[in-house]
Amino acid sequence: MTKVFASDHPLVAHSLTRLRDLDTTPQEFRKHVHDISKLLSYEATNHLATNPIEINTPMGKTVGIEVTEQVSLVPVLRAGLGMVDGILSLIPTASVWHIGLKRDEETLEPVQYYSNPPDDTSQRTCLLLDPMLATGGTASAACSLIKSWGADHIIYIGILAAPEGIKRLQSEHSDVPIYVGAIDSHLNDIGFIVPGLGDAGDRQFGT
Repeated sequence: MTKVFASDHPLVAHSLTRLRDLDTTPQEFRKHVHDISKLLSYEATNHLATNPIEINTPMGKTVGIEVTEQVSLVPVLRAGLGMVDGILSLIPTASVWHIGLKRDEETLEPVQYYSNPPDDTSQRTCLLLDPMLATGGTASAACSLIKSWGADHIIYIGILAAPEGIKRLQSEHSDVPIYVGAIDSHLNDIGFIVPGLGDAGDRQFGT
């Protein structure tokens, strides 16, 4: 599976364990979504463009680097919202776009209910944020929408993925790298990841 990166970091594994636990409260769930998103984005942004810059230290001059690439965070409403703040703490200059997509529970296909195209999409990396890569339909539709806005450098960041979702996203958007906390076994007959963690949106917001 080229361009698919499942984290082996112990802090990611710790947060993922807490997210899976049925007894985890919504408050704790949100905290671990924040933490794991921050850790995954650290890995996913390893190749951001930089330029050298000369600075003065207390001991004299030196050359460091500064990140020059513009980054946009694109959370898929509503579950993706919980991933934003952790990543913004690492990349405070990032802009935030929003996409409203929900899954039709009968067809398991995505239905768009909100979109607000940004004015400037050029020369930037878009981090697509959606906790669960299950069937892959929502992630693929989100990638298509972002590309229709003129942005073509997209990185998917999610907490969990199923092989079925990875296969679909790679088939329809082979240029999009996938960074997740873990790859689980399979989807069940209602399109949920097994063993998974349930509905990430409901568990974040206590609904």
